[in-house]
Formats: sequence, structure tokens, C-alpha cells
Amino acid sequence: MDTLKELFKIGAGPSSSHTIGPERATKRVKEKFPNADSYIVELWGSLAATGKGHYTDKIIIETFKPIPVEIVWMPEFVHELHPNGMKFIALDKDKKQIGEWIVFSVGGGTIKDYDELMDKSPKKEIYPLNTMNEIIKWCKDNKKHLWQYVEECEGPSIWQHLRYIDQAMTDAVKRGLEKSGDVPGPFKYPKRAREMYEKALSKRASLIFTNKVFAYALAVSEENASMGQVVTAPTCGASGVIPGVLRGMKEEYELVEKHILRGLAIAGLIGNLVKQNATISGAEGGCQAEVGTACSMAAAMATYFMGGNIDQIEYAAESAMEHHLGMTCDPVGGYVIIPCIERNAICAVRALNTATYCMSTDGKHTISFDEVVKTMKETGKDMCSAYKETSDGGLAKYYDKILVGNKE
Repeated sequence: MDTLKELFKIGAGPSSSHTIGPERATKRVKEKFPNADSYIVELWGSLAATGKGHYTDKIIIETFKPIPVEIVWMPEFVHELHPNGMKFIALDKDKKQIGEWIVFSVGGGTIKDYDELMDKSPKKEIYPLNTMNEIIKWCKDNKKHLWQYVEECEGPSIWQHLRYIDQAMTDAVKRGLEKSGDVPGPFKYPKRAREMYEKALSKRASLIFTNKVFAYALAVSEENASMGQVVTAPTCGASGVIPGVLRGMKEEYELVEKHILRGLAIAGLIGNLVKQNATISGAEGGCQAEVGTACSMAAAMATYFMGGNIDQIEYAAESAMEHHLGMTCDPVGGYVIIPCIERNAICAVRALNTATYCMSTDGKHTISFDEVVKTMKETGKDMCSAYKETSDGGLAKYYDKILVGNKE
């Protein structure tokens, strides 16, 4: 498995696959062809189908400035290697091609070119163990915790990276709570985080914590939809879940820094296992791969904060994913707004409920985390493309109805 530094990344929303990935690809292609006078960029499959709502063209144009670029939308062409494909064509001053580069945005802002996806040779990996069962066995054999396995593999530098991640999440919550008005887009969708936070303070004591977590998750998701800086956790579309849970538990449990960072390390390990053995891309697996994974990560983190042992943490991660199997990715109009923003808030609280449930058990259960991840991968393959970030089915079919309603 790769480093957590590649999983947890700080960047602009609203989509890690459709915004951060293309931005990184554009920077790479400028390095590959520094003498190009202009470019043509073909966006394929899911990148083209929802690229307008995800501002894919905008981020590419901004990153290329002042070099001119033509965007060609090709939603009907889906490359066999991955649905988020793009081709960069570099041109000279006479508009003659001097080179091209095919690259894929494979989830969470990670990009791989054609050769990297085709290369099946063994690679040096940060994490030698690639399943939860193997990692748990290592931990028990060595009398270590999950966060210690992360430190063993990553080295001490991972803690500074996680400090940056914690701060970026904190900042995103703060910015989101300070803003009002509408989320950018055609829906007149109001930002609700600040109002929900203020109302939370007047609730009954038993509801204050839950409503604050709703507000914190909304704050980050609204920032993401507004092209604000967020953390891929594991993606931009699911970026509100972990910060919502983390901020709420910091306050409720008075967490100190070392426990916060260890909790993030455990969350990252869960996300990395899903990324390695299935997918965190909505275009490949639907929203079960994005918010489902985020809920799994957050539930594991929350269970650690509650004092759970390794078996209870594994159970929480498994249970959270199990109850998101089959969740579709059908953003209305291709915007990361409906149902994405509200879904982050609901799933943040679901992660907490899952952790609470698993803390009431001894951690023994029937389906393992590795098995549920495998099932999620198979479920994603079985889903038709209408439910995998193309906006061709599900809730996305009501796009025109919502637009008409806003005009009345």
C-alpha cells in the first residue's frame, strides 16, 4: 500500500477525481512539454459527464494560464482502464502536435498514466501488509496498536503530515461555519452549517453533540462545494465526514494531540486498505466507495477515541461499510451538492452511532472488514454506469425539475 500522505491530501473542492486529479495532471503535462504553445485536452467518460458541475474545465484552464487550452468533452468514450480518463495534446505555434499524454484520475486526487496502470510488476510499497487480517495479526503478535503499525511503516514524519491534515480540517470547519448565502451552482442551495450550529446550542443536552456534528460536517461539505480548501478523506466528495466527527469528539472527549493524530492514522489505514483492495472512486464504485469509505474510516477513528480495542475498531470499520453497500453516486446536475452535502452530515453521525454500537460488543462478528471491502468492489462492478458519477440516473434525473422549481 502507498503512504497515507497520498491518501490525505489538501486541495480545492469540489471533487478529488474531477478537480484535484486534473489539476495535478495539468501540472505534470506542463513539465512534460514546457515548450508547448497551446494544448487540447480531451475529457472522457465520467470526467466529461459531470465535469461541468465539478469545474474540471475551470481548474484545467486556470492551471494552464496563460497558455491557451481547448477542452473537448467526450462523455460517450469510456476507456477500458478507468472511466476517469483524459488525453493532453501539446501543440507548437503552428498548431502541430508535438506530443500527447493519456492519464487517469483514479480516485482521491491520485493520477496514473497509461503505463502506470498497465505496469503489473512488483513495486516497493510503504506498507508490506495489504489486508486488515494480516495487520491485526501483526499487531497482536507484536503487542502493538494499529497506529503503531502506521508509524512502523511510515516513520516519524507521518505525524507532522497528520498535524497538517488536522489543521486543514479544523480550518475548513471554521470557514464553513462563518459563511452563509447559497452554495455556487444553479440550485439556490442554502448554506446551513452556521444556522444549524447556532440552533444546536439551544437544543436539549442530549441533542447538542449530534447537532454540532451535523453542523461541522455540513461546514466542510459546503466549503468543498464552493471550491474551498479541504482534505481528501478519502475524497473531496466525502470530505465532511471525518472532520465532522473529529471536531465533535475533540470537544466532547477533550482529546489531546497525540490521540487525535493516532486516530487519524487509524482512519487513514482503513481508507488505504479500501483504496488498495477496492476503490475510493465514485466513478468506479458509486458513493459506497466514497462516503461509505469515509464512514468506515470515521467509525474506526471514533471507536479508538472511545477506548475501543483492535477487534472493536475492525468491527466498526466493517459495519460502517456494510451498511453503505450499494449506495449510488448520482449527483444532481453533476454538482457535488445534492445529495452530497447532506449525505456527509448524515454519515458523520452514522459513523458515531456505529462506533457506539460496536463499543457495546466484544468485537466478535461474522463478516470481516476484508470481506466487506471485497464485496463493495464487486458491488461497484455490478452497478450500471448511471449510478457511478455520470448523472444519468437516480436523483440526477430530477435536475430539470429542480431548476424549474427555482425559477418559479
